[in-house]
Amino acid sequence: QNEGHSTSTLLMPAVLRFAESQIKSEIMADPYQNSYHHGGQDGYGYQTDYPPQEEDAASDVTEGHDEDDQMYEGEYQGIPHPDEIKAARRAARTKARTAVDAMSEQEELAEQYEDIIEDCGHGRFQWSLFMVLGLALMADSVECFVVAFALPSAEKDMCLSNAEKGMLGLIVFLGMMFGAFIWGGMADKVGRRKCLIIALSINCIAAFLSSFAQGYGSFIFFRLFSGIGIGGSVPIVYSYFSEFLQMDKRGEHLSWLCMFWMIGGIYASFIAWGIIPRYGWGFSMGTEFQFHSWRVFVLVCALPAIAALIGLMFMPESPRFLLEHAKHDEAWMILKQVHDTNWRAKGEPERVFTVSQIKTPKTQEDEFFEIQSSTGTAFQRWVVRTVTLVKLVRMCLCDCVLRVQVCLPMFVMLCFSYYGLAVWFPDMIKHLQYEEYESKVKVFHGEKVERFHFNFSLENQVHKGGEYINDKFVNIEMKSVKFESSLFEDCYFEDIKSSDTFFENCTIRSTVFYNTDLYEERFIDCRMENTSFFHTKKGCHLNFAEENDVLIYLVSFLGSLAVLPGNIISALFMDKIGRIRMIGGSMLISAGCTFFLFMSFSQAAIIAWQCLFCGVSVAAWNGIEVITVELYPASKRATAFGLLNATCKLAAILGSSIFASFVGITKVVPILLSCAALVCGGLLALKLPETREKVLQ
Repeated sequence: QNEGHSTSTLLMPAVLRFAESQIKSEIMADPYQNSYHHGGQDGYGYQTDYPPQEEDAASDVTEGHDEDDQMYEGEYQGIPHPDEIKAARRAARTKARTAVDAMSEQEELAEQYEDIIEDCGHGRFQWSLFMVLGLALMADSVECFVVAFALPSAEKDMCLSNAEKGMLGLIVFLGMMFGAFIWGGMADKVGRRKCLIIALSINCIAAFLSSFAQGYGSFIFFRLFSGIGIGGSVPIVYSYFSEFLQMDKRGEHLSWLCMFWMIGGIYASFIAWGIIPRYGWGFSMGTEFQFHSWRVFVLVCALPAIAALIGLMFMPESPRFLLEHAKHDEAWMILKQVHDTNWRAKGEPERVFTVSQIKTPKTQEDEFFEIQSSTGTAFQRWVVRTVTLVKLVRMCLCDCVLRVQVCLPMFVMLCFSYYGLAVWFPDMIKHLQYEEYESKVKVFHGEKVERFHFNFSLENQVHKGGEYINDKFVNIEMKSVKFESSLFEDCYFEDIKSSDTFFENCTIRSTVFYNTDLYEERFIDCRMENTSFFHTKKGCHLNFAEENDVLIYLVSFLGSLAVLPGNIISALFMDKIGRIRMIGGSMLISAGCTFFLFMSFSQAAIIAWQCLFCGVSVAAWNGIEVITVELYPASKRATAFGLLNATCKLAAILGSSIFASFVGITKVVPILLSCAALVCGGLLALKLPETREKVLQ
């Protein structure tokens, strides 16, 4: 035997020698394993990585060195070479395939596609796509915060009632629910990239128009379409990115992608704090058109979607989607682009993309589309293709209704508790602020004021049985002021800005109201005698909640930042402990965290428990996103994800409505509901099939 070979063999650990011999025996037993184009029955055109060379063919660099002396550096430490790991994994999959009597076309395509993605490597292309799709996911996160942050100022400009404010918060989730439902189904038939571009375009246009909408009706209409547009981002983004990832990197990198949802929350909180309190940032054209700082905030919130839209122009379609629709040549070109981009960036431009043919199952719908594209007029073809597309999407949705039942209960339980508590936390903080404010109210009984000029603001006061005769109220602000059973005679009100101010059971005689925002609704069961109103202001112009708004921004910022440790841990351990343990463990621990809410007697305590809950529950969210793309085949992946995400938004609407109704009444019911939902969801998650080592179908 060759002396160098013997020396290197002795240095190799026994385990590695055994693994090497096993791999060699597998290759010898199956000479077509790395040379699919040499004649298998499946017709693959997959060639070996490197062509055979003559024995004496050597470069100048290696001249004078024994080939066996060139050993992998980690071999001495017992670390297998990455190529050996890849070969062993591929050999194991080949052995599993041979054990199966017959494989469907989709299964054969999935196995070959996984081999190709492994050879393409993970590098610059995936990271570029990661950033672009991360911005799209960030836009989805920002959309959830836009109305919540803008509402305190928007209600002043539009004088919104409580019912209108509730509907405005609800309409965003309704739009996202319909968007996920529609775009998820379309992405499996039209394409991931194309649908995501259309969805983000609708979101950007609607967001831009909503910032200029002056009326409540037009504003809520555009926010609905903004939600419909952005609703497609989550199901498409995860489906799209997963189809460029190899099996051993899928869980980790999909979890890193989830971090952009956190970044979106931080971005929205930061720019809300920096823009909205600057009420002077804007302009007005008379009294009919006003563009205040909160409208600037709505515009800036569209920047992530715009950036994602620009980035998608330079990204290709998913080759997995193209192969499902028998577009072999387009898919081959994209896979070659991925391969060449990655290996050039790694300093190995000599690597050649050796795939010549890829399995492409032919579907009946593709044949039908091909027939329709060559018959009839252009309009007739368009009508037939549109109607057919709608029917195919509907059929796919109906098929997925049964398939999603595996993940549906887990999705509903987590969304119900998470979004319910997400609304309950800030509402509880506002309630505690209100209670503290109410405790400082000043009450005046039977005061009598004559010929007095009120030139100072009134705040948090109740005046009962007072008499105000020949008094002037000029250029003042009134906040939370109430006059009960009082008399106003020969008084003059001018340039009044008010908030939460009412006159109840009062008598008002010979009094003039000039340039005030005191409407008829502010006078409850009052008697008016010879009273005049001139130039009554339209809109609510006073914003006393500036200090509280800053606290709300801080709470949202801390809640978003708190998920950072959970994101990092879930990304690092997703492929090590598995998706099921990650989801079940996170939900059960989150259920335990909810019991700490019984000790939330102050604003600081609520903020602390909110951060703890968000930090723990994010691991469950990441696990659910990963396992969803792995459970469903490529032909129905985005559709199933869209259905689950739409159901998630419906559960979010129910949870937020139910939890908000108990604010100020009791906290026992919200805590018990969230705990029960999380425990049930965690236990159900433990029964799901593990997909960690499953080839993406």
